[in-house]
This record gives sequence, C-alpha cells and structure tokens, in this order.
Amino acid sequence: MAVAAAQKHGQAYTLGELVHNNDALRILQSKNVFAANSTEDIPAGAVAVIRSHGVGRAVYEQLEQSGIEYYDATCPYVKKIHDIVKDISGIIIIGDENHPEVQGIIGHGNDILAANSPEKLECLLSGELFRRNAQSFVVQTTFNELKWRDCIQIIKKYCTNAKIFDTICKATVKRQRQARELSRNCDVMIVIGSTHSSNSVKLFEICAESCCHTLFIENAQGLASKLSEVLPSPLLAAGAAGITAGASVPAEIIKEVHKTMNEEISKVQDYEAESDYGIDFMAEVEKTLPQKLYTGKRVKAFVVAVNANEVVVDLGVKQSGYIPADEIGGEPGSTPDMIVKPGDEIDCVVTKVNDAEGVVHLSKKAVDSELGYEKLTVAHNADETIEGFVEAIVNSGVIVDYEGSKVFIPASQSGVPRGGDLNTLAKKKVAFKIIEINEQRKRLIGSIRAADRQGNAASRAKFWEEIEIGKKFTGEVKSIENYGVFVDLGGVDGMVHLSELTWKRIKHPRDAVQLGDKLNVFIKAFDFEKKRVSLCAKNPDENPWSKFTEQYHEGDTATATIVNITPFGAFAQIMPGIDGLIHISQISTERVTDVSQAVSIGQEVQVQITEIDEGRERISLSIRALLEPVAAEEGDETAESAEMAESAAE
Repeated sequence: MAVAAAQKHGQAYTLGELVHNNDALRILQSKNVFAANSTEDIPAGAVAVIRSHGVGRAVYEQLEQSGIEYYDATCPYVKKIHDIVKDISGIIIIGDENHPEVQGIIGHGNDILAANSPEKLECLLSGELFRRNAQSFVVQTTFNELKWRDCIQIIKKYCTNAKIFDTICKATVKRQRQARELSRNCDVMIVIGSTHSSNSVKLFEICAESCCHTLFIENAQGLASKLSEVLPSPLLAAGAAGITAGASVPAEIIKEVHKTMNEEISKVQDYEAESDYGIDFMAEVEKTLPQKLYTGKRVKAFVVAVNANEVVVDLGVKQSGYIPADEIGGEPGSTPDMIVKPGDEIDCVVTKVNDAEGVVHLSKKAVDSELGYEKLTVAHNADETIEGFVEAIVNSGVIVDYEGSKVFIPASQSGVPRGGDLNTLAKKKVAFKIIEINEQRKRLIGSIRAADRQGNAASRAKFWEEIEIGKKFTGEVKSIENYGVFVDLGGVDGMVHLSELTWKRIKHPRDAVQLGDKLNVFIKAFDFEKKRVSLCAKNPDENPWSKFTEQYHEGDTATATIVNITPFGAFAQIMPGIDGLIHISQISTERVTDVSQAVSIGQEVQVQITEIDEGRERISLSIRALLEPVAAEEGDETAESAEMAESAAE
C-alpha cells in the first residue's frame, strides 16, 4: 500500500518505521517511502500511511486538522483491539507499553494499563484497587503465546468475572509454534529480524528456550562471524541448523541468509545439506513464509468457528477467512455445522480478497465440485452407479448434485414415463450412471434409467431366488386399478387385490391408499413361470372376524349402523370390518316392500344376531326379533325369500 501511495502522490510518509528491518527500509526509501516521527514531519503535498501497528485517536484527529491525506493500513487484528477498548474503562493490555502497537491501543481507550509479563501482571492485580476495577483484558497481537497462557491463569486467580479477549494474531501464533517445534529438532537456530521488531524478539526468546545456540541477526552480512564463533566443525558434522524470521523480513533477505550460511558451512566442511539429507532446505523455509492470496488460489484452512450464516477459518495469514453458508456445499437442506466443525482442516478456493478490510472470502463448494468431477469421471470409466440429490427441475430434464458437481439428466433418461411429472424427483436422492462426459466444458450427462435397469436386473434375480409364501416386504404403491394396486417390491411388482387390501369394506383401492404410499405386505401366492406375485396387505393380527367371534354369539343383541341398502334387505356394521345382513323380512313386524322406506344409510339400529356362519364368515341379523312376536304363518311366508336373499349376497 505504501509503495502504491508513493507512486500515486510522489512521496509517502509512514507514521513510524513501516517495518523493523533496515534492509527493507532502504528498499522502501529507494521507492520514495520514508518514515516520519509525527504528522508535523510530513511535508506539504505528501501522503501519510498509517502502518499495521495502528495509531491512537489523537493522531487521526491531527491528520484531519492538518488536511493530510492518509491511507490506513492498520492490521485487522489490531483494529479489533481498538474496537474493544474504546467501550471499556479500566482495561489492562498484556504487552510492551513502549511498543507502537500498544501505544496506539492505549490511545483508543480510557485508563488503560499495560503489563509486559506474567510477573508484572500479577503485581498489578495483587493490589486491591486493580482487583476491584480491572476486569477486562486484551493482549498485544505479537505477544508470546505461552506467556499469554500463564497470564490467563493469573487473571482467573484474581478476577472471578474477568472478560478475556484473545487478540493474538493467528499468523503470529502459527509462526511461534513452528519456530518452537523447529528449534526442538535443531542444534542451532538462526532468527532473522530486528531487535526493534516485537514478533522477531519473541521468536528469538522461544528458540533460545529450546536450543543450545540461537543467533539473532538482521541480514546476511553479520552471519559469517557469528557462525564461526559458535559452530566449530565437530558440531557441524553432527548437528542441524534451522532458520526462522520475523513477519517483516523480506523473502529475499531470508534467501540471502540461507545462501551465506551454506557458503560459510562449506568452508569448514565439505557439506551439502540437500544431497545428504534429501530435502530442499529453502523450500522448507518458504513453507513458513506468509502465503500470497489471490482469487482462484486453492488453500488449506483451519475451521475456527461455525454459525448459521458462515464458517470462520484461519489461513495462517493476518486476514480473516470467511466461507458463506451457500459456499460450504453438502447435501440440500444441510447447515454449516452439519458439514464442518471447529478444528477441521479443509480445502478451499479464494473467491475474493479485500485487503482494505483484511478479509478473505472463500468457497469449499468449488473444491468439492472439482473433486466430485474427478470421482464421477472414475465412476464413468468403471461403469459404476452413484447417488446424488436432485437439485433442480428444468424443462428438458433434471440437475443432480454429486458432492458439489452438477450432472444433467435428460427427461428421457430420468425414469419418469413420457408425459409424466419430473417434479416427483425433486429433492430426492437418486441412483444414476454417467453416460457422457464433455471434458472441454466439464459437462456431465447421467441416466437414472440406466442405473434402474442395472439395479432392477440384479434385484429381480435375487428376489426370485429367495421368494417364499408369507415373506414380508415394505413396498411402494406404483399404480392403482379398479380391482387392486401394484406394489414395487424392489425390481419386482406384486398385486394386492381389492379384497386383500384392508379389513374395512371399501369400494375402490383409492379409498385406502394413494400413489407413492408405503405398504406393508406379505406374499400370498406366486407363479415362478409367469413371474407373477399375489400379495396381501391385511395384517392377520388385526382380523376383525376373530375379534367379533370372541365378543359376540348367536342370540346376542348389538347396536349396528346401516351401511348399504339392497332390494332384499340392508347391511349393517356391528364393528369396523364386520357387516351383517338384515333381510327385508327381518326389518319390521309389518310387511316391508321397499327397504329404503324402512331404514336409511347411517341409521343406528338395535339388532339380534340370529346366525353366525364361521366357515363363510356370514352373519344374519334381525330387527324384527327384538320387536313384538308375529304370527307363525307370516314367518313361513318369508322363509323362501330369505333363502333367495342369502344366495344373492353370496
């Protein structure tokens, strides 16, 4: 930003040294970027640049009052601390009060105190005044991570209701951890940086705690003499050396140091690290350098937090990484917390970099799509069947999502009959095969029908191998006819006759089931040669006839409901699924010529059970039997007609 500002305005002045590295400062001066101690040192016409350390509110006011144009390059992590302290009084910052970052933070709050060590913090908090007033704590972005943990324990010891804000820069934490791990595996550590650089000093302290010899240098010039002092040839023969550098050290200086170190070592001993150890040392060093982010770059990210709208990730740089919920991927209807969790390492693609706000936008879905395409290509070559979710319905077919990759399935390959409704597939998981790939356009065409054909052939063969009377299935109602329904048992269709559909009296199958319903059935009969299967959906345990015979006997009375009227009598329901016939001669003590004039559908009547035919599951009922007795001769006249009525009912 500073160099770009200088190119635009002729000269740019940073408020304080932009970086704590003399070599880098000389490079900046050659590009007309200079350091100013205050706003008064900035000449007229020049532009000011607020460096990453940030400044206090008073400096912003001075710039405004002086009419000096400025660019704000404050680190997003530092800005976060500014926002915290401006609304809180009596806050303590864990950091060096003489460091420009801490001074800038103090300039945004009220009554802020600083403690640069756990010991200084405990000294502050042990006083009654601070125990009572200091309840909020922030930390300098470049503070030593381990010492910060010690400080947290001290805070919890003295302040029971403390608000602790972990504001250490994630990139700093990662660099410190890498330096600590590297130094534990080396005999000598070389730390490149300036003694004025806070994060460089912290790296030196960390390495010095772990390793016998730690050299703190600013560039390649002072390396040779220090190496000769501490690295005698016996150590070189058996030891290993590591390099780390502060955040502000240019990559060119690190490479120079590496080159000089190899030259100095080779003077003492004929030693080639790369050939002996099989590693590219500079390549390993470059891995520790902050990565340059740009749109389209594929990166690894560590999940820090997950909420309903986005996933926050750490990229190992100062910018904060965000993945919007619609760029997470996953199955339709899934939420971010169903796909990732804090601590996960995921692959993402950078979709936008906003350096001004210190924010990087990413997409996990884009990477998933690429991986999904590769998997689909493999599946196509192996003629495999895969599964995906129908994401959208289009005029000519459907779009299926497979791990973020989109597959088009034409209507003719959807498995839906010609003229059928493709919407029946919406949001469903379907099995399909890839039948065509356009590699140039990365377009995939699939077929549900081809997968069904392959799957059904295997299912049918297995079904007929294992078929037996009484075997139970749960199938889907595929079609409905007047005489019954056809049920898909998984590659084989079976028919449930109307009489085998339910124990209730129904006139049409649609009175009991609809297309797509799941139906529990068992095999009643089958014809292996004709490949026909007869099914029954009536549960034997729910047979109403068994319940009726347990509860009622001939001569019992019951309350029945008229459900059907015929010329020869009326059928009345005694209990669900059990109807009995009231013959026309048994409706009244008087002669009845029109049944509908004597009773009506839905009418409740008191009847006597005059006969139970268990073999044919027939019941004869009588209203007349509960009324006044009638002449015997009248009963004789109706005997013949009653017999005819029963024959008609059969």
